[in-house]
Amino acid sequence: MSGTTDGPGVDHETPAASATTGGDQEERRARDELSLGRRLRQPRTIVSIVVPIALLVLFARSLPGFKLEELPGKILATNPLYLLAAFAVYYLGFPLRGLRWSMLMRRTGASLGVRDATEIIFISWLVNCLVPAKLGDLYRAYLLKINTPVSLSRTFGTVFIERVLDLFAIAVLGLAAGYVSFRTGLPPEVQAVFAVGIAFVAVLALGLLTLRNFGRRLLTRLPFPHRVVELYDRFEEGVFGAVPLRSLPRLGVLTGLIWATEAVRLYLVVAAFGFVDVRLGISGAFFVALSGSLLTAVPLTPAGIGIVETGVVGLLTLVYGVGQTEALAITLVDRAISVLSIIVLGSIVYAISPKRRGAGVARVRGTE
Repeated sequence: MSGTTDGPGVDHETPAASATTGGDQEERRARDELSLGRRLRQPRTIVSIVVPIALLVLFARSLPGFKLEELPGKILATNPLYLLAAFAVYYLGFPLRGLRWSMLMRRTGASLGVRDATEIIFISWLVNCLVPAKLGDLYRAYLLKINTPVSLSRTFGTVFIERVLDLFAIAVLGLAAGYVSFRTGLPPEVQAVFAVGIAFVAVLALGLLTLRNFGRRLLTRLPFPHRVVELYDRFEEGVFGAVPLRSLPRLGVLTGLIWATEAVRLYLVVAAFGFVDVRLGISGAFFVALSGSLLTAVPLTPAGIGIVETGVVGLLTLVYGVGQTEALAITLVDRAISVLSIIVLGSIVYAISPKRRGAGVARVRGTE
């Protein structure tokens, strides 16, 4: 494909250059909304990064149990082999995510290979780590739009159903891990988490049922322009056309493996410290890691900065009896792998990737 673009703020020919005027307008709106450089320069983005970090530091300094002067020594004493294993396991999750998204896209008739899907997802995670409001998900749909003649709304439908699969997996695996970890008795804090998890799964299931059976009917009865109904139809096709019943077992296994990488990463980070009085276990690692992942869904800060750290430290100290300084050290190293490394490596991929310039994706054999 011959057309290129210098990024979401510059117009050039793309593989979708022959799309309808409505599709071009959709793309221009997405480009204006998702300009990464513009977002990073906005005061709101800067505040959403700086304020949570400052509050987290002040919170840590205000509690007598935290010994911040011991943090560097504890972190430097970690076993590098365990940290390298945690890093490798975590990054194994990206090709698994790419495989899953490729499967979902092909169900909607789009040609998307695993390598291209993985690259686009990785760049979108960089965006999620730099700007709030989970704009990385929108940016992922935008990247696919400028590289393939695929409807932006249909693509976002696949991203939406992927997130639904993730949330179901986090809730179910987290509840199962919590039950195993606390089978002798649930602390009040864990009971509250369980209640929220069960209610969340119920609301999510009800929302999907409503969307599937009444979504279009409600839209047509409201005074929306026809264009909105068309966009919704494409979105619904992406949501429900991507997940036929016969594909659910395979998608479920893939999603479980993806989130297992998050839990194993935390388990290996804890092992790297070698704290003799910290007994988290693999079930505890699943419960804490998945609870932290659920907190990243709060769209107030990039990657849940400040919110996730507070939640994970709270779980480790209040529920598992980990010392406050040890809990903070574990959390900081774990987040360095899951967030800081994404910013460093993702920036490199973003700089060299032809995807952000609309260079197209490789054609998948057997698709049109």
